Amino acid sequence: MDNFDLVVIGGGPGGYVCAIRAAQLGLKTACIESRGALGGTCLNVGCIPSKSLLNLSENFHKAKKDFNQQGIEIEGIKLNIEKMMSNKNKSIQVLTKGVEFLFKKNKVTYIKGKGVLFSKNDILVYDNNKKTNYKSKNIVIATGSQVVSLPGIEIDEHNIISSTGALSLNSVPKKLAVIGGGYIGLEMGSVWSRLGSEVTVIEYLDHITPGMDREISNEFKKILIKQGIKFKLGSKVNSVKKKGSGVSINFTDIKNSKNETADFDKVLVSVGRKPYTEGLNLAKVGVKKDAKGRIEVNEKLQTSIKNIYAIGDVIKGPMLAHKAEEEGIAVAEILAGQAGHVNYDVIPGVIYTAPEVATVGKTEEQLKSENRSYKVGKFPFMANSRAKVNNETEGFVKILADSKTDKVLGVHIIGPHCGDMIAEMALAMEFGASAEDIARTCHAHPTHTEAIKEAALAVDKRPIHF
Repeated sequence: MDNFDLVVIGGGPGGYVCAIRAAQLGLKTACIESRGALGGTCLNVGCIPSKSLLNLSENFHKAKKDFNQQGIEIEGIKLNIEKMMSNKNKSIQVLTKGVEFLFKKNKVTYIKGKGVLFSKNDILVYDNNKKTNYKSKNIVIATGSQVVSLPGIEIDEHNIISSTGALSLNSVPKKLAVIGGGYIGLEMGSVWSRLGSEVTVIEYLDHITPGMDREISNEFKKILIKQGIKFKLGSKVNSVKKKGSGVSINFTDIKNSKNETADFDKVLVSVGRKPYTEGLNLAKVGVKKDAKGRIEVNEKLQTSIKNIYAIGDVIKGPMLAHKAEEEGIAVAEILAGQAGHVNYDVIPGVIYTAPEVATVGKTEEQLKSENRSYKVGKFPFMANSRAKVNNETEGFVKILADSKTDKVLGVHIIGPHCGDMIAEMALAMEFGASAEDIARTCHAHPTHTEAIKEAALAVDKRPIHF
């Protein structure tokens, strides 16, 4: 009973997907999870609960600010934060139980507890005072990542909170500071801004969303400012101290060395995440890590110990649930003798604000640094009929294509529903499509996706509606 073909340590999106696929392929598989619920950070305190609050806060904001002028008159609208959080928590419970059901259906053994490597084939699982040994031909490390803070700033999840705390506030803070202008900080800042907080984002760089196409990033910042979010860019945080029932932040403008202190009710520290590999006994077993603490793997996702694999946030690459899932499936298929593979050039990223931001492939800055010759096609949503009638006209579609071959190299969208729309472009790029291929594909009218067709036409300077 305690011998397996594969044991996966970690039941997040990478780990549970890997375990299910391996079981489908006939491997005797187990998955170890210490949280007490499957789904990892993503399902429990990340992607899923944040999307619930993003959706609900957007509905609240629209009902309060937009509906009246559109002929939907609502009186006495009020926020019940307790009900909103309860709705979010119910969704999480249903989904985590759903993953448990999938384990049963696919005959994956679910082991509760903390898994520790004892040798290349032995895993000890600690569950309270109980200790159990399991043997496995192969092991996959899928333990994910954890929140990091800035030096000297201690997250207490009361006044100084991480994204986890920001998902469970029991009242709307009057003034909220967000340290870090990345995906997570902007999503959570957006939620609380819509619910009534005065939100200020403090970012070390001179722009938000580092690594994103700069034109999209600049447009995104303009839209967020219009929505009421304030920005202190090019600012270095020196200290975060409790002050009465709130918090005081001291920061320096990097350009002019000017110091500033501001008081807030809550501070969300959102400066990134780091691989969670503590307590796995990696050094003793001989699994190597790089300078950033990530587990080193080859193109087959093998670590320095050939029968031990690693996927998701513990290895290099974007810390995204869908990237971890792709790697989990690739490992399972490699172990079953198939040709598992991940195309890292076509992994989409989405920021689920309103409007959404979605991106796949190369940015314009990357193409310039590679001295690659490219063409640009752009189309604004204000010229898209569906966006116009829905009062969702902010943003645009931007397609980057090779000057010689017309092959699509990158797509960047800011606008309504683009988190779903980016899938079309990921599929196109996976099959090596040209901008002409997309331009020649019939898109239903009236839809937001017509903006993609028009941007593809614009690559060759022939858009119809702009």
